[in-house]
Amino acid sequence: MNMIKTGAGIAMVMLLGAIMGSFPHVALADDAKAREIMQKVEDRDEGDKITSEMEMILIDKRGSKRIRRIKSFTKFFGEDRYRLMFFQHPADVKDTGFLTYDYDAPKKSDDQWLYLPALRKSKRIATEDKSGSFMGSDFTYYDMTRRITEDYDYRLLKEDMVKGEKAWVIESVPRRKEIVEESGYKKSVLFVRQDNYMVIRGVHWLKDGGRLRYQEIKSLKQIDGVWTALEIHMTTKAGKAVTHKTVLKFSNIKYNQNLDDDMFTVRVLEKGL
Repeated sequence: MNMIKTGAGIAMVMLLGAIMGSFPHVALADDAKAREIMQKVEDRDEGDKITSEMEMILIDKRGSKRIRRIKSFTKFFGEDRYRLMFFQHPADVKDTGFLTYDYDAPKKSDDQWLYLPALRKSKRIATEDKSGSFMGSDFTYYDMTRRITEDYDYRLLKEDMVKGEKAWVIESVPRRKEIVEESGYKKSVLFVRQDNYMVIRGVHWLKDGGRLRYQEIKSLKQIDGVWTALEIHMTTKAGKAVTHKTVLKFSNIKYNQNLDDDMFTVRVLEKGL
């Protein structure tokens, strides 16, 4: 959230972070109840063979907005999830593509490629670069993948109410310093709705600069029986001041579509559909 799992196949990967990775790991931080909850978050149904459209709104500290429109395709290959995204608007990012192989194996690093049409070639995202901003947004490349439950210790802090719904409040601690370096986060507190095991709110401490990121699902509903996020906000703050904000709005979400395996390749990323 580990990220918010949604039927659109993107939200879950955008919420789960890490906590206190720069300090020695303390095994006693883990508790069984919190781990059971987070395992159910990871295991919940997020749909398959998904097509969706996304509007990415980038808002700077002065309130100025830039709007980007994206088409997304997601498919599971066994337990591994592949996602292909193409930017459609505006002109300066049109035909930019992003491909992710999100592996289920705990010790296998996910593969990511970014295609820039101006260079006419794709760039593989190195592990050390995954904490960087994804296309100028408040989400990182690391946020674009699912979290592996075994990489973290969890602690149940309390129960709370979020928009009239009961939620568990859970703190997560990475078991390896490398997770902190890769994600860019050193601390997260996650709010998990008790009725559907969705992470609907999160607070993330960045490892550099003393900033915080606040994430929240603003709108969700069930589509074909799958709980699906329709709008997600991620806000970066330095103290009380907002330095940047990203709003993601999902539409035209469809499950169980006819998606060929051959779509999810670097060749299609570079040539287009």
